[in-house]
Amino acid sequence: MDESSFEVPDDWLATELKQGIRSSEVDGRRKHAGWNELTTEKENMFLKFLSYFTGPILYVMEIAVLLAAGLRDWIDFGVIIAILLLNAGVGWYQEKQAADVVASLKGDIALRATVVRDGTEQDIKARELVPGDIVILEEGQVIPADARLICAYDNPEAFEEYKQVMAEEEGEEPKEKKGDDEDDEGDKHHGVSIIACDQSAITGESLAVDKYMADTCYYTTGCKRGKAYGIVTANARASFVGRTATLVQGAKDQGHFKAIMNSIGTALLVVVVLWILISWIGGFFHHLNLATPEDSSNNLLHYVLILLIVGVPVGLPVVTTTTLAVGAAYLAKEKAIVQKLTAIESLAGVDVLCSDKTGTLTANQLSIREPFVSEDVDVNWMMAVAALASSHNIKSLDPIDKVTILTLKRYPKAREILEQGWRTEKYTPFDPVSKRITSVCVCDGVRYTCAKGAPKAILALSNCSPETAKLFREKAAEFARRGFRSLGVAVQKNDEPWDLLGMLSMFDPPRDDTAQTIAEAQFLGLQVKMLTGDAIAIAKETCKMLALGTKVYNSDRLIHGGLSGTTQHDLVERADGFAEVFPEHKYQVVEMLQQRGHLTAMTGDGVNDAPSLKKSDCGIAVEGASEAAQAAADIVFLAPGLSTIVSAIKIARQIFQRMKAYIQYRIALCFHLEIYLVTSMVIINETVRVDLIVFLALFADLATIAVAYDNAHYEARPVEWQLPKIWIISVMLGILLAIATWVMRGSLFLPSGGFIQNFGNIQEVLFLEISLTENWLIFVTRGGQTYPSLQLVGAIFGVDVLATLFCIFGWLSGPSYETTPRTPMQFIDNNGRTSVVTVVVVWCYSIGVTIVIAIVYFLMNKISWLDNLGRKKRSRQDTSMENILAHLSKVAIEHERDETKGTSRFHLTTKATEAEMDE
Repeated sequence: MDESSFEVPDDWLATELKQGIRSSEVDGRRKHAGWNELTTEKENMFLKFLSYFTGPILYVMEIAVLLAAGLRDWIDFGVIIAILLLNAGVGWYQEKQAADVVASLKGDIALRATVVRDGTEQDIKARELVPGDIVILEEGQVIPADARLICAYDNPEAFEEYKQVMAEEEGEEPKEKKGDDEDDEGDKHHGVSIIACDQSAITGESLAVDKYMADTCYYTTGCKRGKAYGIVTANARASFVGRTATLVQGAKDQGHFKAIMNSIGTALLVVVVLWILISWIGGFFHHLNLATPEDSSNNLLHYVLILLIVGVPVGLPVVTTTTLAVGAAYLAKEKAIVQKLTAIESLAGVDVLCSDKTGTLTANQLSIREPFVSEDVDVNWMMAVAALASSHNIKSLDPIDKVTILTLKRYPKAREILEQGWRTEKYTPFDPVSKRITSVCVCDGVRYTCAKGAPKAILALSNCSPETAKLFREKAAEFARRGFRSLGVAVQKNDEPWDLLGMLSMFDPPRDDTAQTIAEAQFLGLQVKMLTGDAIAIAKETCKMLALGTKVYNSDRLIHGGLSGTTQHDLVERADGFAEVFPEHKYQVVEMLQQRGHLTAMTGDGVNDAPSLKKSDCGIAVEGASEAAQAAADIVFLAPGLSTIVSAIKIARQIFQRMKAYIQYRIALCFHLEIYLVTSMVIINETVRVDLIVFLALFADLATIAVAYDNAHYEARPVEWQLPKIWIISVMLGILLAIATWVMRGSLFLPSGGFIQNFGNIQEVLFLEISLTENWLIFVTRGGQTYPSLQLVGAIFGVDVLATLFCIFGWLSGPSYETTPRTPMQFIDNNGRTSVVTVVVVWCYSIGVTIVIAIVYFLMNKISWLDNLGRKKRSRQDTSMENILAHLSKVAIEHERDETKGTSRFHLTTKATEAEMDE
């Protein structure tokens, strides 16, 4: 059953407020409505295993299985199936293990909800909610499901009024059916506002939206004010947000990584088809048959089978995917939860990190210094008013409110004032327009309106003298220069004028490791930009402390500063930070940096940050982030500070390096055998037996499964795939390997027997040389900056021992054969065995070949044009297009109608400014 289309029966929504639903009903409702989460149900592990047999490369190997069966090569048939099963089994297991590590950490950040069941309040995971559940919604929490508002928490008697309202609405419904897209604003509201919700992630509105009785509160929006009862009307998948998510679910984003893998796989398939064509042309000249003799590999269909096995890297999709999955587990150990595997690639390529200040660059340990108090004002009264203008929700206190209340310990008389029987009638949380918090309180029959907020906003409330206003502004500027955040405090008694009480100065010291971490980030080619809601003077002072640079601008310059086009983009690119930033500014900064070609990471913690986290190339939810921010982010951090983010970037680059090393290695292997085998087929009418070829493929996969656990280095610059560079280097390595194999094969034509000492077998000697040089190539492509891991060394050594045993004992060497030109037969062992001395010579030769290839690889990476080949320009400027778009953004289409003539026309005009629209 499709959960998103399930219609909740009316009787499910007739739950009693104080009783809630019975626990015995929950499972029955969940069978119909499903779990309350957007993610799909647990993956079917068997289907997941089968998915490792799908894809262009694997389909070709499956064709090779059928071809081997058709040729009755049962050894090849069995080994190819073993290769497929090995890759699928190891890939499935590694990915499952890594997913389990990440999942265990994800459980720590699961959204929770307070629900009324069996007449008691219970704290449960939000995913366990079902339609009809009575939930308690309160300030600071995320709405856990689409819920209809019933009444305020402290006014349960209003439940009867709610039932009346619902009965009236049911009676009106048949008369007037409203359109689905009609907005709630035109609807009449019932009673007073109960709570306020931040719907910016859905609607883009920066102001919190008041919610009244019977209004719907949407899943994943944040409750900014109040505490109330609500009834769950739909689970996550059937919610407003869930239905929107379902629309884009069909178009699964495979990501850039999948596209790269597909392009490499497709190119290798095209290349192998060309090599098959050449081998067949050579076969026709040598008068080869299609499929006979059966016991020989020298026929056309066996050529096809051999080239399909060597030319199609069956392990490529599996090894690269499992490297990402294992990498995700590495990141999880560093307290970074990867929401999707492709985010690792994005994180590795990031070159601009837009970081918020509090908690990431600073220690998030606010302390209130000596406050500024207006003349004739008691500091205890000011502190009491500041505490009254704070959230009363102890569970989720804002850091500023928290430090304000904790500071009361230093002011015992202020606490005495607060113990005089105050009652809060209305609380309005901070919003980016008014820039203040207000609270209407009553004490001894007198109404006080307490306000706390930005000094400018508080100053604008009062009608103080110019001298007082000047002193207030100077004090705010002085605090800012010292790196202190200022908060003005004012109070209004009944309807009297506002009284300016003074100013709190707060300081959040930089983290001990931040300055060093920023220097390290800059060494890694990462530009850190600070985005903070603080005043510009505070932002500049913080930047000085952190050696971040002082090109810090007020965010108003982005939107209202008169800048546009290229000038605006230049400002964002050059800036070290922005002050007085709101969520819409973050989104704009990300967008402009992306337009300039930068890969941008954005940190965020609030519901408001969700749009910019989604927009960025890598959205990072910092420690303590809201559930909405975590849902929007690509990576969720459970540890505080910039150092954790920079460490994660290093790990991501190491993961990328492992994948890049493996891809270069695997492409080189394909070209090595394709070049050598096809040239030997055409020139001397010889090939390595297909039975040995399948084991070469098996050994290559066995050896490199451990790549995911290798010790990799990280580049000191943002990484990119640089496919042209990968192809050039891989093909060059493949050619060198093919030349080395030809040198060995050519020596066997010498009368002295060349590399064969005492006795040996051509097929087995070739098999050993190919196996050793190919296995050791991974040590070349991984780079020499770090020592290889024991897992990688152990896997490769084990395969080398197996290949050596094959050579010594002549396993699967086949019957002896004649070649043109003729190979001296006096050194050839008819039983396929090879002397130990010959094996030692082949080992020594292979070591020499690997050293030469390592030198060539090192020198090629030192060629500057090749090293930068395929790198995108990170700061590209399209002046004309940027200016055109800026001008177009100021144009609007206006519709005019001439009533006398009955005609209408559309014409272009200048878009009205916000001020004009307000008028």
